[in-house]
Amino acid sequence: MSLVAKSDIAIRYHSNRDSTDYLDNLLRLSFYKFKVVALEFLFDYGLFLAKALTLLAVLVLLLLIISGVTQRHREDESGHIEVKNVNETIDNLSFSLKQLVLKPHQRKREEKENRKRKKKEKRAENKDANSGVNDRNRVFVIDFLGDIHASGVKSLREEVTAILSVARDIDEVLIRLESPGGIVHGYGLAASQLRRITNQGLNLTVAVDKVAASGGYMMACIGNRIIAAPFALLGSIGVVAQMPNFHRFLKNRDVDVEVLTAGKHKRTLTVFGENTDKGREKFVQELEDVHTLFKDFVSDNRPQVNIDAVSTGEAWYGTRAIQNDLVDELMTSDEFITNKCKDSDVFLVKYVLHKGKIDRLMERFSGGILESLSQRFLWP
Repeated sequence: MSLVAKSDIAIRYHSNRDSTDYLDNLLRLSFYKFKVVALEFLFDYGLFLAKALTLLAVLVLLLLIISGVTQRHREDESGHIEVKNVNETIDNLSFSLKQLVLKPHQRKREEKENRKRKKKEKRAENKDANSGVNDRNRVFVIDFLGDIHASGVKSLREEVTAILSVARDIDEVLIRLESPGGIVHGYGLAASQLRRITNQGLNLTVAVDKVAASGGYMMACIGNRIIAAPFALLGSIGVVAQMPNFHRFLKNRDVDVEVLTAGKHKRTLTVFGENTDKGREKFVQELEDVHTLFKDFVSDNRPQVNIDAVSTGEAWYGTRAIQNDLVDELMTSDEFITNKCKDSDVFLVKYVLHKGKIDRLMERFSGGILESLSQRFLWP
């Protein structure tokens, strides 16, 4: 092969290799540009999402502030009492189920018996109305769902007042109590509202289906009888207090906080100031005093309890609580109500506070968020 031919082959070979390298570089450059554009898009989208979430958070914060301002004027807002006949509710549930499970001839017989029973009850009611006497007992049911501030005492006050205005000596009151406890003076007031029932001579039964601890048990021990579910949590007869202290944090950043008081024990522990041993000692002394008042309160209302054994701050489940005389009987509120419906008229009494538009909007908004989160993260 000639030298010219070899040279031509080498030139073509180098030309093809240069073309391949050029295409590779072009593809790499295109891919790099695509990555840059994608990253810019993701960055812009993330920035937009952050702005949107920030705007939403600010909007929610403004609504909460407005709701908090309106909450201060809630005392002047009125509400109303709602009364529900539990006997009718249970009868309707039973009737609906029987319509589904009974055969046609059985349903006809059941309907006939129901008509006879209603006529008999109607005649008895007319007789009682004419004579002015009604010997059938009435059981009033109220609910108390406690938080740390015992804010439900506002509705409890109105419900107790309404019941006492119509109750007779033979009537009873059942409170379905659920509370893990909270501030002392809040639950002290709630317990005083229940005391109004027993002071009028009415029989008060306290039902604990889930928890009545600390301040919740302070309310429960007012009752003439305490019933609880086997795994309901009761007790926790103790006092606890805690607060953060930022004194060293602020001191390291050359920030001074002056706490000026008039009175030896006006301020025992502070959040931003420097706490002293004497202040801590006084604070613990106050806790012990509250604990003593708590124990005396339980002992006065349930003398059968060995207060020294149960006032350690521990909580017991229903099956253990009955052994410590914290509970009188293991029974759920549903079982109690069902049994009472056989020979008594049972009424659910609830005080409903009128809410403003902002409050209703916040409830819907927060309820929707909680439901969405629970479905996404809590449920399998």
